[in-house]
Order: sequence, then C-alpha cells, then structure tokens
Amino acid sequence: MRRVLPFVCPPSYPFWRQWVAALQEAMPDEHVVVFHELDARDLASCDVAVVANPSIEDLRALPNLKWVHSVWAGVERLVADLGDLDLKIVRLVDPVMAETMSEAVLAWTLYLHRDMPRYAKQQASREWLEHEYVGAGDKTVSLLGLGALGTASAVKLRGAGFQVCGWSRTRKSISGVQCYAGEEELLQMLGRTDILVCLLPLTSKTEGILSAEVLGALPQGASIINFARGPVVDEHALRRALDESKLSHAVLDVFNREPLPVNAWQWAHPRVTVLPHISGPTNRRTASALAAANILNYRTTGVLPISVDRKTGY
Repeated sequence: MRRVLPFVCPPSYPFWRQWVAALQEAMPDEHVVVFHELDARDLASCDVAVVANPSIEDLRALPNLKWVHSVWAGVERLVADLGDLDLKIVRLVDPVMAETMSEAVLAWTLYLHRDMPRYAKQQASREWLEHEYVGAGDKTVSLLGLGALGTASAVKLRGAGFQVCGWSRTRKSISGVQCYAGEEELLQMLGRTDILVCLLPLTSKTEGILSAEVLGALPQGASIINFARGPVVDEHALRRALDESKLSHAVLDVFNREPLPVNAWQWAHPRVTVLPHISGPTNRRTASALAAANILNYRTTGVLPISVDRKTGY
C-alpha cells in the first residue's frame, strides 16, 4: 500500500494542484495529498511532508512528522516559525534553479551595464543622445553570496567578459573570480565594484547587511541588484543613497513586504526597477524529481538528507 505524502501549503496557494500532480508523477509509490484533504488517520501516519510556506499549525497537526522537504531554496521564514518544534528542514538545491537565477543575474547586469535605464528615460523625454560605451572587461561585478546560485552566476558573468568578484561568509575558490571573505574584505571588495549583486540567504547575520556603511563603501555611481530577500537591505539607507545619486540605479526583485504595496516609494523612484520576485522561480518538474530522490532514499535507508542548520539558517 502506498504511503500518504502530504503537500502542505496555505489554503490560498493557487498552484497546489499543479504541485500535487508534479510530485505524484515523480513519486508513483507515494500517495501525494494536499494537506486540507488529509483525514485523521493520514495525519497520524505521516513522517515526512513536502512544503511550500506551510503554517506551523498545520505541521503541528502531523504528530509523527520527522522532517519536511521545502520546494523553495529560501527557508528563512520556515526556520523562524518553527520555534520549539523539533523538525528537520531540507531545502531545495536545484541546479536548474541555479541556472535560471544566473540567467537573470546576467540579464539585469547587462541592463545596467548598457545604461538601459538612462536610455529609457531619454525615450520618455524624446531625447536623442548617445553616451560613451564602456566594455564589460572594464566593469567589475561583485556577488554577495557564493553558494550554488552565486557560483553559477559568477561563471556566467565571467563568460560575458566582466571582471567578477565574490564575497561569502567562509572563503571560496572559483576559477577566474576574486573571492573575498569576512567583514574587512567585504568593504575592500565593494570599493572596486561597479555593479553589486546580492544573492545571500536571509539569516540573523545577513539581515540589514546592505547598511548605510556598506552602501557608502561602493564607488560613486555604482548600481545594485537584489535577488536575495528584502530585509538584507536597509531600505532607508538605500533610498538615501539613490536620492543623493550615490547609487545610479537599483534593480529590486524582493522586498520587506510582498506583494509590494501600491504606495511604496520604490514604484515611482526614477532610479529603481521593480520586479515581482521573478528572478529565480522554482521548476516544478526538477524540484519534484529532487524531492522524490531524497524521499525514496529515506524510505529505503532511513537516512535523512542534509538538513538546514537552524542556527545559521541555511
């Protein structure tokens, strides 16, 4: 008899049927059921669940649950919400997502590199004016975060001809990339940066890391791209840096509140490009295949996949 495998998500989540179908296709030996369709017997029998922004109340309703497999790479909200609930979290690490994110990093880096915000503004005012071209090899793009997403992005940026730097909590080594680590080296890296791309996970140590001091260490006229999480940026410091032309532009895909409220300052700021959290979408097919492999191995061996360190948040 097939085991019941719950998919736990908010009742309002619009894509739960698609996730259940994708997971079921990847795991024919499991019986994938959305949480709100579980009966009392199912609730008591489940030891593993696949989750997408689950409520903690729903997880507590599964008394024998040992671990959950997130379908997102970012699990900071889940880690924060668990409290004293003794539960292992496995986050999604998908090479396809890394490739998708690196594509977005390159696309929006090129957007800034080729002065597209400036030319869009000129079009709006019907102004025909050519500006001096600076080659990619004369621009330094720096990445905050050199995990799977950052590494893939660094490789793609190097392929496009940019000078690439990267910073991480612990030192990394990537061919062709100048790697930095630690607070002092962060400021050193920022001093040579033309475009800063943030891909850090949100943790207690990265919240607000893009502070007034850090933004101030960037050269005059630098730009930033935030594809991490909204709270890694001090919004007041960012707005001040943009207002004072310290920063020439910011591409923002993530915010403290999402969806971004209609009265938020970012919408109308002339130096901001707003994106609706679309830089690194999860691929349901590959994510389901990865979850299936981890769950099958657990069913076969009893060994859990590598789980999130609740202290570091990743």
